[in-house]
Amino acid sequence: MAEENAKKAEKKTEGKKPFLAFLDENKLEIVTVIMLGITALLTAWASYVGSIHGGNQATNYATSNNLSSDGNALYNSAVQSLTQDMDVWNTIQDYEIEIMYADSVGDQAGLEAYVWKLQWFCMDNLSSDMAAIIGYDYDAFNDGNNDTEDILAWIYDGSGKAVTSPFVDQEFIDSYFYDANAKLDEAQAVLEQGQQDNANGDKFSLVSVIYSVALFLLGIVGVFKNQTNKKVVLAISVVCLLIAVIFMITIPLPTSGGIFG
Repeated sequence: MAEENAKKAEKKTEGKKPFLAFLDENKLEIVTVIMLGITALLTAWASYVGSIHGGNQATNYATSNNLSSDGNALYNSAVQSLTQDMDVWNTIQDYEIEIMYADSVGDQAGLEAYVWKLQWFCMDNLSSDMAAIIGYDYDAFNDGNNDTEDILAWIYDGSGKAVTSPFVDQEFIDSYFYDANAKLDEAQAVLEQGQQDNANGDKFSLVSVIYSVALFLLGIVGVFKNQTNKKVVLAISVVCLLIAVIFMITIPLPTSGGIFG
């Protein structure tokens, strides 16, 4: 009975091919050495690229902070300019009221006086952008030729530009903050790039870990005496290597730094 079972077992084993039968002892050693070399090179490459991503992250974070500081400074300056121009508009409106009152009561001396004050105040304080919004013409209103009539025509113009606050126009208010917002948007874009570099650096670190596992497995292949065990460990290491390579090629390379310029 025992002999029959032994024969059956022998027949079963005769029908099966050894795992990775094409790899004999010599070929197994050669493949292992080649895989060790390739994996070591890929590990070094992943570490190198990951370090560049880390450097770019630090650079982008620092640049973003500087741009944010510049943007905040521009924003504060814009707020000051906006407040100043609002004060300028309030003064212009006061002069306009005085001019209209003097004109309505026939006070020619008062009319001329307030027209003169308005001329000089606008010349020193009114910005070109604000002048365009309210329709104030520097040249026509200060050429010494019928200036009073020109200013009265401007105030009584049916468009209402002269007596309507330019600050009801949201686009005009936003124009004060164009430079600040552009700088802050640039800072945000650089920050996001830094965050992307950080994420890519972490991914390359994970790739390096997987390569290290593959290196470890390849390093212990020779420890096993059984050929099947060696081949199984080699196969597992190859799978780890393939996973790492496929994962690595999906990660964007650095936009700058090292050999990338």
